[in-house]
Amino acid sequence: MKFSIKALSIITTLSFGLQNISQAQNVDSQSASIGTPARLNVSYQDVLSLEKTNPDYVVRYGDGEYQFGELRLPKNQLSAKPPLVIFIHGGCWLSSFDVSHIASASAALVNAGYAVLSLEYRRTGNEGGGWPNTLGDILAGIRHAMSAGNAHYDNQKIAIVGHSAGGHLALLAGAKLHDSKVIRSVIGLSAITDIVSYSRGDNSCQKATTKFMGGTEVDNPRGYVNANPIEAELHPKTVLLQAGKDLIVGLDQTLPNHKSILIEGAGHFDMIHPQTSSFKALLKQLANDL
Repeated sequence: MKFSIKALSIITTLSFGLQNISQAQNVDSQSASIGTPARLNVSYQDVLSLEKTNPDYVVRYGDGEYQFGELRLPKNQLSAKPPLVIFIHGGCWLSSFDVSHIASASAALVNAGYAVLSLEYRRTGNEGGGWPNTLGDILAGIRHAMSAGNAHYDNQKIAIVGHSAGGHLALLAGAKLHDSKVIRSVIGLSAITDIVSYSRGDNSCQKATTKFMGGTEVDNPRGYVNANPIEAELHPKTVLLQAGKDLIVGLDQTLPNHKSILIEGAGHFDMIHPQTSSFKALLKQLANDL
């Protein structure tokens, strides 16, 4: 595996709209909290204000500018190799949002004992970005991590985690790797599960769907079917974590045949903020899966 170090910048240029909220399985948000009281309904700016650390390595899975992952490793690791969490960031599939905004969440997962590969990928606005190449990048990054001989982590114990639009990509990648024994779980954090219904909404992220797909469901019906997690045979260990006050990806974005955990009072960005009940719920799910 080839490594190099790369500095990344934060780009924040999109405001998010509103999404109706429906019902889902109810879980007490405080049951996932540890230590000090957890924060609820944090903003994107709260996430950006968190302290960030540089990755230990930048791992290239392709030749393109955005075909890389940031690898972070636990310090003072014991003899056993840590499991690997492959983390896919969100941001409406848009190039305005890059991997840097999950740096703090990635570091928190490392502090919990996991190796973390946070994937960057081509997005809408990047040359070659959009459907289906964006998913192709995600699959290439995951397969590289699965197959490469690596002294830093256990590539037989892998969880795929994605947030928002990244959750959409994580679910689809899990479907493509449905029979893999090394993928122990696929976790969608406020994930877009039905891209057809999502594209019909009017918040700014929903409106970005047609740019990502290269048209509407009428223009590209086959593409929308292939890009729709709810239509796919998903990985059997697929789990959703949903936020009770999510205004970007509502609770109607669910998967009837898979486990769904609702964190009451949480907002969309709680999922990637280490000081929230949502993040504690993620840690609990990973501990169960890995």
